Amino acid sequence: MTTINAFELTRELLRFNTINPPGDERACAEHIGKLLERHGFTCAYHEFADKRTSLVARLGGNGGKLPICFTGHIDIVPLGNAPWKKDPFAGETDGGKLFGRGSSDMKSGVAAFVAAAVQLGDELKHSCGVVFVITAGEERGCEGADHLENLHRQFGTLGAAGAIVVGEPTGNYPFVGHKGAYWLNAKIRGITAHASMPELGDNAIYKAATAITKLQHYEFTAPSHFMMGKPTLNVGTIHGGLNPNSVPDEVVASIDIRTIPNQNHQELHRDLQQTLGPEVELSTVIDVPSVWTEPSHEWVQNVFEITGKILSERPQARTAPYFTDAAALRRAYGGPPTVILGPGEATMAHQTDEYCYVNKLEASVEMYTDIMAKWCAV
Repeated sequence: MTTINAFELTRELLRFNTINPPGDERACAEHIGKLLERHGFTCAYHEFADKRTSLVARLGGNGGKLPICFTGHIDIVPLGNAPWKKDPFAGETDGGKLFGRGSSDMKSGVAAFVAAAVQLGDELKHSCGVVFVITAGEERGCEGADHLENLHRQFGTLGAAGAIVVGEPTGNYPFVGHKGAYWLNAKIRGITAHASMPELGDNAIYKAATAITKLQHYEFTAPSHFMMGKPTLNVGTIHGGLNPNSVPDEVVASIDIRTIPNQNHQELHRDLQQTLGPEVELSTVIDVPSVWTEPSHEWVQNVFEITGKILSERPQARTAPYFTDAAALRRAYGGPPTVILGPGEATMAHQTDEYCYVNKLEASVEMYTDIMAKWCAV
């Protein structure tokens, strides 16, 4: 039986600097693709911009049942201003932890499901099979996954899948969904004038203050979700003005809304526009729908049973606090059941001296192998 060491593969992936922006995921995607091709996978690369490369890889597919999809992203966030004690690209270890930018979020997850598939090897070739969707550009709004979804509508790029596993960091605890993310820019225009004669202008900051107060007290009409709770709204940034002695003629405020299942973003946009009035121009920055699978779904229960053996407890339904590429891919695949399950630590995502636990990385390979084997009946 051929095997790949998921720990060593994670270290290899950490050495690729895929900080987004700019991204530059091509070399990392090709490294994974060449490895998969050596083990029988068919690979295709898709770029939404120069060197912004996603990988779609397939093994098996006998037509008796839809394949299972595993997905993960290979871009990483910037290092931040605080100095690192560990080299963020060397894959250093200390105290059972593997350090590096992307170790938890989420190159360990990608390495683990690659290792699991290689371990099953020829058995997958003669089964319904697996499809890996390894994306660029997730960290800035699922750009790679959105690109693949658009290609899929035209050319069937993604093929088919009957279930999705997202390798985002969960500490190997399966999650059944996440909130959506709907980010907007609110632009308020005024008329500039000399500050000594403000009556000749129209102060955009004053108008923005009124609009932001309305946002502060905005009430969502959607009822609370029994697991995800209520949608939320936050005004995160505000930019405007020329200088102290000019009446400001433009302000832009950024709005972060986290939505729940069955909440329509277009309807929400219309209601916000009506609330704020015609002087506020709303433009969409990120539009990522929520993801939700009923915990009682048979396949989800199978995943709970498999992961429970590693966790030493049967999981209870939980949801992730972050959004994932599943928002686009689930839509592209027609809404199959989806779980978020990965070896990384969610609390370490985007942190200085990011790490994942080596033992959880090793355990995730076992989980993924069992999930693949049970789905593919091998």
